Amino acid sequence: MRAAVEGSLTERFDDGEKEKKKKRRSNRRSKQNPPSASASEVNEAQGVLPEGSGKIGTPTHTSASLSSSLKQVNVCSPNEQGLSNASNVAFISMPPMHINEQVEPGDLRIVPMYGGGIDSKSFSEPAGWRGSSGTNKNKDSVPCGQIGLSGQKNYFSPHWSLEAVEKALEKGDVFKALFHVNAHNRFEAYCKIDGLSTDVLIGGIPAQNRAVEGDIVAVKIDPLSLWTKMKGTNGSCNNTATLEGCNLLTEDNEVGGNICKGKGKVDDDCESAYCRSYPGQSKEDVDRNSTSYRNYSFPEKRILYEDNTSWGSTNHLDLHGMASHDGINGHHCAVPDSLKINSCNGQRDVVNAVEKMSLLVNFFPSKRPTGRVVAIMERSPRREGIVGHLNVKQWVPFRDINKKDVKKNKNLISEDEYIQLTPTDPKFPMMMLLVRKLPKCIKKRLKSGDVTIEMDLVAAQIDEWVEESHFPEAYILRVFGRGGEVQTQLDAILFQNAICMSEFPPEAMSCLPCVPWEVPLKEIQSRIDLRNLCIFTIDPSAATDLDDALSIEKLPNGNYRVGVHIADASYFVLPDTALDSEAHLRSTSVYMLQRKLPMLPALLSENIGSLSPGVDRLAVSMLLDINLTGDVVDRWIGRTVIHSCCKLSYEHAQDIIDRAFDFEGTNFIEDGYPRVYGHFVWPDVIKSLKSLYEISNVLKHKRFTGGALRLENPKVVFLFDENGVPYGSMLSERKESNFLVEEYMLLANRIAAEVICRAYPDGALLRRHPEPNMRKLREFMVFCQKHGLELNASSSGQFHWSLEQIREKLKGDPVLYNILISYATRPMQLASYFCSGDLKDSENEWGHYALAVPFYTHFTSPLRRYPDIIVHRTLLASIEAEELYMRHHLQVYKEVKVQKRCFTGINFDKNAAESMEGREALSAAAVKHSVPSAEILADIAAYCNERKLASRNVKDACDKLYTWFLLKKKEVLLSEARIMGLGPRFMSIYIQKLAIERRIYYDEVEGLTVEWLETTSTLVLSMSTNRCAFRRGCPNKWRAFEEAALLTCPCNLKFTMDNSDQSDSVKVDDSISAMDREPISGSDSSETEIEPVVFPLTVCLLSTIPVALHAVGGDDGPLDIGVRLYMSSYFG
Repeated sequence: MRAAVEGSLTERFDDGEKEKKKKRRSNRRSKQNPPSASASEVNEAQGVLPEGSGKIGTPTHTSASLSSSLKQVNVCSPNEQGLSNASNVAFISMPPMHINEQVEPGDLRIVPMYGGGIDSKSFSEPAGWRGSSGTNKNKDSVPCGQIGLSGQKNYFSPHWSLEAVEKALEKGDVFKALFHVNAHNRFEAYCKIDGLSTDVLIGGIPAQNRAVEGDIVAVKIDPLSLWTKMKGTNGSCNNTATLEGCNLLTEDNEVGGNICKGKGKVDDDCESAYCRSYPGQSKEDVDRNSTSYRNYSFPEKRILYEDNTSWGSTNHLDLHGMASHDGINGHHCAVPDSLKINSCNGQRDVVNAVEKMSLLVNFFPSKRPTGRVVAIMERSPRREGIVGHLNVKQWVPFRDINKKDVKKNKNLISEDEYIQLTPTDPKFPMMMLLVRKLPKCIKKRLKSGDVTIEMDLVAAQIDEWVEESHFPEAYILRVFGRGGEVQTQLDAILFQNAICMSEFPPEAMSCLPCVPWEVPLKEIQSRIDLRNLCIFTIDPSAATDLDDALSIEKLPNGNYRVGVHIADASYFVLPDTALDSEAHLRSTSVYMLQRKLPMLPALLSENIGSLSPGVDRLAVSMLLDINLTGDVVDRWIGRTVIHSCCKLSYEHAQDIIDRAFDFEGTNFIEDGYPRVYGHFVWPDVIKSLKSLYEISNVLKHKRFTGGALRLENPKVVFLFDENGVPYGSMLSERKESNFLVEEYMLLANRIAAEVICRAYPDGALLRRHPEPNMRKLREFMVFCQKHGLELNASSSGQFHWSLEQIREKLKGDPVLYNILISYATRPMQLASYFCSGDLKDSENEWGHYALAVPFYTHFTSPLRRYPDIIVHRTLLASIEAEELYMRHHLQVYKEVKVQKRCFTGINFDKNAAESMEGREALSAAAVKHSVPSAEILADIAAYCNERKLASRNVKDACDKLYTWFLLKKKEVLLSEARIMGLGPRFMSIYIQKLAIERRIYYDEVEGLTVEWLETTSTLVLSMSTNRCAFRRGCPNKWRAFEEAALLTCPCNLKFTMDNSDQSDSVKVDDSISAMDREPISGSDSSETEIEPVVFPLTVCLLSTIPVALHAVGGDDGPLDIGVRLYMSSYFG
């Protein structure tokens, strides 16, 4: 780390910075009472300058036009009055802290950021606060009881008062922002403001001012001179730096994901993380106390402040906007609707301020705005469910010492004693727990000296965080059990994401009919009867909630009539009932590989509402007349009664697509095909499926020709035994049968969106996907160009076709293509639900970038997504209004003078909708079907976004858990890896076997010499026989060789390979058993042997290297997947 410090302090600057450089040198020489830091010093202090970075070029003048445009931009001066000393601090010499990287207390120094000093000479974070992949806590950290004692001076500035914040918001001097912490470095946080293309960096713990992950904060921008250099500009410490950051995701399957309940459809839309730091990366979104679910409706909106003193004039423009960071460090994060800018109702000043700041940001693209938190406006629900491990080994001895110290020195004080809790999520700070507030079971074990309590996983809630304490005070909510057990981890995952695990209450169950249930005669008479059609479902083989079915007929004119039939859940889930409230509360079904937590009771979702074969069921159907060029020339939408004749799995459907059947000689029952019900036979099903497949190909071609984009990587599928225990995994890609269903679901969702947003332009629940972050997109284009690949990202369509051309070019190197797709997803933003009325004046923002359509929504999965139920109600209201309007014209004019389907047909009759009769019909229908008002719908959209992300986080966390479990059983897994990024400190690698990205740190490893050749971007690693000397004041600075490499002796390796048929007890250098050399995939037995490499190791970008993976954490810290170089040497 010393190299990082010295490198960052000797950065070269342009001529315009020479005077500042002299001042910095003078400041560095001064040991006491340092003056205000210059811009570059703060850059270094905030730990944002990568090693080996190039010059920081700051223009010294602007054009006249720009200057006049920026005159109104207010940025706070470094000497602004009213700033707390405690917040005027940044950490100097802090390189980015990533997984497996620790920061020693001796490396932390403080310089004033705004003027004025700090009373404390140092702000050394206890080691237990560090985020490492091994164990996220250090049992030798600062004695617990000494932290947060009274008598100490403030470490943080007071939060602004409610009045001060409101006034500053009105003026545009500060902005509401969503606060996210860098999971690799908790000293860096980022905030996003709608309308800005770059996020604001909040560098250093004091500037974060007690905000935690997920808070809505008020942020004030720093002056331009304090803005930091954008990572990745003019070179960086790692070649991959320009593409580092959050692993973003786009619409599931709309860009090609395949996650939720295994269905390969876009309407499944459990956002798929196309590039992850690991499979199933733990992505917590909204954490709540599970005991409070029943009364929870929407997130609270409130201003929180801890000081009533107004801060004088707030002459400081806040900025906020890393559009690409919808997911931070791989964690999916939605931007609350409360952050969206409304250009009316007194918000014009805010818009102007954002526009001016956006102009400033664009004029200095190499600079990242920096700022500080001045108030916490909405506390994150994640504060209410933070999971971690206790650190109690010091408590017993400290308890005795503290008693003596208190008697000697009254300033040490406290009647209360604390123990530490270290969160498993590195984005959260270490927390202090009052011993007297601990649960009795923990207190009993604690006082008996039972240190095994540290192996338990617990959940805590932040109680308060005062200005005088480095850390927040919390109290324990729940004890899960041993952290190394799978069930314990599963319970914690659900708790973290506030997933409702309770049974459905009797009030909700009473809303459902009794079984056995049959379709009432009244419904058969009032609906269109489609039971004579050959209708069937295509789902995963184990699926039980069948919410969509398909049919097809060939019309005399040569067109095809495709039927998309969706379960009519809104018939059973009536508005304002206990069942509706419960469905809204859960919002989505949660899938956990071996378990499902349904949104609706199984009686409805798997029985009477599911489109099971052989029984009559209620549906909402779309009959779409499609010509041979893929155009929908006519359509009908309405409630129907259907009778599915068959339940096909994706495997069955793919087999039918691939095979030419001999109907007379084929025994479908013996071949494992399902039963066909009713008067239909297998030839009918096969003919229909092949016709659907042909039309789907036309639709897909038309969609991509129209500008759609797909980004898709192989997914890891876990293999379970009969007891539900995972024994292996394999990579799986979607097949044509998945894409077949996807096309029709996409089409139905688009049509539903078109109908409801035209009929109810202010009250439609839609789904939008913003354009990607242009800065990150440009960085990806530069990356491709650097490797001889042409990429046109001027539109989503051009982006798609460029990637297809690259796929063809890299046909012999699929791993590199997968890496490129991982990079391509990072500029993408997150798709989200919204109320059309919220963006009434910005219809250009309604569109879906990946699908290249102006309107989109979710209609096709009402059994497991609450937004689909809302859309069903709005769609049925549109149909009802259409009927009312037509009926009125028949009564008045005694003849039809309007088109038959004026609201739901191909041609929307705007005049009819805007007429008095039309408005009355639409209003009456909306009341009948309980279409929510725009205000309520906006809250529903925000809450559903939140719950959807939580569901996605659970799925990803489960993937990571089972990967960890498999690696733990194998102890060591050998695999090939591809180098994605390379630098003097670490390399980023892609492991194709698990479809994950990892990092290997090799700087300051004892016995390892690192030579970085900047000009050729080449790394040379050599073994060193000289023992590294420890630095004064920096104990344990050098890491053990075994942390970076798994070393085996060639003699033992040869012996093991020659005797590979022997028992698993044969070892390679006592580290790797013969069993460990087998692939983790339970189906791939032909995998080639992984050979170690030797020192000196010379690698460059995209080189292939052997690595050894192992499970980290469990009982002693957060779960992670460790990776080391796999090396061979006679020495060592």
